[in-house]
Formats: sequence, structure tokens, C-alpha cells
Amino acid sequence: MIYPLWTVAVTAAAAAYLPVALLRRARRGVPLRLRARLALDTPPAPPGPSAWIHAVSVGEALAAVPVVEGLRRLAPDLPVVITTVTDTGAAVVRERFGASVVHRYFPLDFPAAVRRAVAAIQPAFLVLMETELWPNTLRAVARRGAPIMLANGRLSDRSFRRYRRVRRLLRPVLQDITVFAMQTEEDARRILALGAPPERVVVTGNVKHEPTPDGGGAVEVWQRLLGLSPGQPVWIAGSTHRGEESAVLDAHAQARARHPELVLILAPRHPERVAEVLHQIVARGWPAVRRSELPRERRAGAVIVLDTIGELAQLYAVADVVFVGGSLVAVGGHNMLEPALRRKPVLFGPYTMNFREPARLLVEHGGGLVVADGRALGAELLRLLDDPARRAAMGALAFEAASSRHGAVRATLDLVERFLLARARPAPAR
Repeated sequence: MIYPLWTVAVTAAAAAYLPVALLRRARRGVPLRLRARLALDTPPAPPGPSAWIHAVSVGEALAAVPVVEGLRRLAPDLPVVITTVTDTGAAVVRERFGASVVHRYFPLDFPAAVRRAVAAIQPAFLVLMETELWPNTLRAVARRGAPIMLANGRLSDRSFRRYRRVRRLLRPVLQDITVFAMQTEEDARRILALGAPPERVVVTGNVKHEPTPDGGGAVEVWQRLLGLSPGQPVWIAGSTHRGEESAVLDAHAQARARHPELVLILAPRHPERVAEVLHQIVARGWPAVRRSELPRERRAGAVIVLDTIGELAQLYAVADVVFVGGSLVAVGGHNMLEPALRRKPVLFGPYTMNFREPARLLVEHGGGLVVADGRALGAELLRLLDDPARRAAMGALAFEAASSRHGAVRATLDLVERFLLARARPAPAR
């Protein structure tokens, strides 16, 4: 029953969303990508079977980077196709991989669109980053005899509640997945509760916990690019959502009263909100500059607004203190281990449902602090700016906490080698 019911549901959802998409295109110029999402376009396809990696957006695309790099070492002759849903995810793929992979947009989960996409990609296997369960796509890939892996899998509280309502219908969908590589024991328990076969579920850890070298001199390069003086205090508010920027700007005003040279780099989670954030800054009478406009002479006290894709993790290297957003509002938080791996003290709000284990890890080790609201954010920011020794100690503890979870990439690649490469079958000729 799941497949016809699902197709009806996804068709209804697409029809309901179409007016919204058309409005976004008219007002903001957001492209529909309808031909791409229906697999009606014909981007160049590699000859023969391909490794298909699906990464919804920016976070999943970044998580896929070490997996794809490891896959290249294991199977250097196997072409790689990476699909995304968002344009920002596509931008990360282009930036990180260039022409070495083929990028396509993930098909809408209509049977006809899926058939066209699968025929074009010819998957030797499919790797789904995090938790993307698309019944028609999984069924089409499994019917070709291609193994499927859920990599870096996680189930947030919200996702688990939603999936649990239809777990009886979900069971045959999960049967199509060859191996579930889950981030935590809790994620493993949840996927088992939804009906995943126990012998296919493995806990690998989170590939986002792995340290990513920034290269020698990275801090100095970013300082020159951003117009920062050596030793100038900097703090970053990363992945913020609507309702958080006002708290961040209040905290910045509070801290600048004692540290007038302090620079704020503000990175809204969604790039389409950059203009809105710039308006908030200018409304306070402060100068602001987009990251894409640098390097150029920057006015004293100007807030730098990150309007580029894929740079935030690297930028954390220049910060003295980092606040990770999506956590002062009920979004569920974002990856606080990226700044931790760069030895930065990390502040975040109470709403970390989607990153519960990393948040707990940082707090227990002393590398992270929970701030209840904007006032608390300003107070903790000031304490850390006033005390360089405390900042350094907290950053070291953050790194120690994040480093304690290394090994997820290796564990994931071991499963790729065992369950995917060893079982992959050549796709039928088109």
C-alpha cells in the first residue's frame, strides 16, 4: 500500500507547493528547477555504472566530502554522481569537486521521474547522506539489484515522531536499504523501532566529527581577506535563523562597549535572508559589508555578513568565540563541532534537539556553554573576551571533546567497501 499512497501524497504536496514556488521565483528569483527535478534535462552522464551519492543541502554535501574522497581511493575508476535538492547544496558540490563528479538535482519522487533519473545515473549503488527516505527512489534502485546505504544516519525527534505514525507502511521501504550506518546509539534504536532489520544496523558515529585540515597559514589568509588586524578580537554567529539576529546584535553592542575593536561575522543559515539581516544591522546605525564584497576597505565597526556558501567552517578559525544558531529558536541547532574542531569556545542556545549528542558532549567536557537567551549570550561573550586564558582552555576542551569521536569516516568507508563495492552489480545497458 505504501507506494500508491505515497505517490498520491507526494503529488498532492507538489501541487500545493507549486504556487509558493512560483511566488518565490517572482519575488526572489529562486529558480524552480522543474525540468531537473522531473529528470527531463539531460546533463552529461558518465559511461556505465556510477556511484550515486545523495546529499540534500549544504550540511549533507559537506558531510559527503570525506566519504566521496574515500570512495575515490577505494574505487578510482568508478564515476561519481552527486544529487542535491537545494541550489546551495549544488554550489558546495561544484566548489568542492568541480568537474571530477557529475551533479544532478534529485528527482521528485514520482515513479516516472525516478525511472528517468535512475536510467540516466545507472547506479552501481546509492548512498543517502543522513536520513532521506524516498520510497519510489529506493524501490527503483533496489529493483536494479543495486545496494543502498544510509550513511551518517540520524533521526531527529520530529522526524522520528513523523515516521513512527506510518511505521507499518514504512517497513517495506526500509527493507530496500542494505545497510544503515547510524550516528549514535539513539539513532540506531530509533531506526530499529521503525522496522529496520537489526542485522543491517551499525553505529559509526558522525562523519562531521572528523577534523578537516584548513592548511598552513589559513588564519592569516582569512584575516587579510576580511581586513582584520592581527590580534583583533572577532566573534562569529553561525547558521542563525530569523529571531536570533536581534539577540546577536544586542550581544555585540554589549560587548563592543568594552571591546570597541571587536568584529562580528554574522552568517545567516539561509543565504536568501542576507538582505533582511543587512537591513537589521543598518537600522541600528551600524555599517555592514557582505563577505562577497571583500577584500576592500571596510569601515570601522562594520559587521561582516557571510553571503557565500561553504566557507563558514573555515571562517571559524579566525574567531575568538563562536555562537552556533538555530538554538535560541526552536529549530533544533546546527553543527557545533565545526568550531570545536578549530579549538574555539562554543556557545549555543537551549534548542539543540537535532544535535543533542554533540551539545551534551561539549557541555560535559567544558568546551561548550548553553545560553538561555540574548542577554545570557552577551554576558558569556563578554566573560570570554575578558579572559583570554579561559577562552584558550575552553577551546582546548572543545577540541578534546570533538576529537574523542573520531573514526566515523573510516567506519563508514569500511561499510561502503563491504556492503556496496563488494555487492555492486553492473547496471543494465540503456
